[in-house]
Amino acid sequence: MHPATLPENPPSAAPPAPVRPPRAWALTGALGGLVGLVGIFTTAGLTAPAEPYSADNAGYVAALTDRAGYVWAHQVVTVVAIVCLAVFAAGLRRYLGAQEPAGSLLPTLAASGVGLVLVGLLIGGGISTELFFSLNAADEWDPDVIAPMLTIYSTMAWLWGGIGLTAAAVAVGGLRHGSVSRWFAVFSAVIAVLIAATQLAPVQYIALVPGGIWLVVAGVTLALRQRPGGRS
Repeated sequence: MHPATLPENPPSAAPPAPVRPPRAWALTGALGGLVGLVGIFTTAGLTAPAEPYSADNAGYVAALTDRAGYVWAHQVVTVVAIVCLAVFAAGLRRYLGAQEPAGSLLPTLAASGVGLVLVGLLIGGGISTELFFSLNAADEWDPDVIAPMLTIYSTMAWLWGGIGLTAAAVAVGGLRHGSVSRWFAVFSAVIAVLIAATQLAPVQYIALVPGGIWLVVAGVTLALRQRPGGRS
């Protein structure tokens, strides 16, 4: 019996197709930042007609009785932002966990910062239900009861200071371990400092601005990162 002859040039195996890293979680974070930033500023217009009555609760509430639609829109904005940022927090923790040394606290700190924002959004959006129905029946309510709801409405959902913790964790990871690109790490460090400044002064709600901008930039940047094996 003759041994079977083997082909002189066996066909080489096709190289495996490159695997694209998951991007949806990152883009969801960018969407959440944009919805929160634009939506909360828009729904803040609820109280604009009442500014001349800041020392008169009855007049303040009376000026807003036909604007309950703003409150409903505020509720929708916060719910959408909550869902988007929850997905982003989970994705960011997973991403940093794969980039950072084993046992690093940075992935958990980064996700926790977003989690703090979620708490503010949950409370700030939660007041919308009571406020919506009270404004629609303002003649049956004591204005001194409605006025505190308006204070919560105009403050809690704006408290995005937790993004400062997230940006700081990302900055440390990028600068020390290369978990993100250097330019994005530096950008995150600048945002973290800006947000820290808002938390050390009585203007905590302004953190929404740098926080929302960071989320949009972070989401797009992380969504466009290179495939595994390339730099992030």
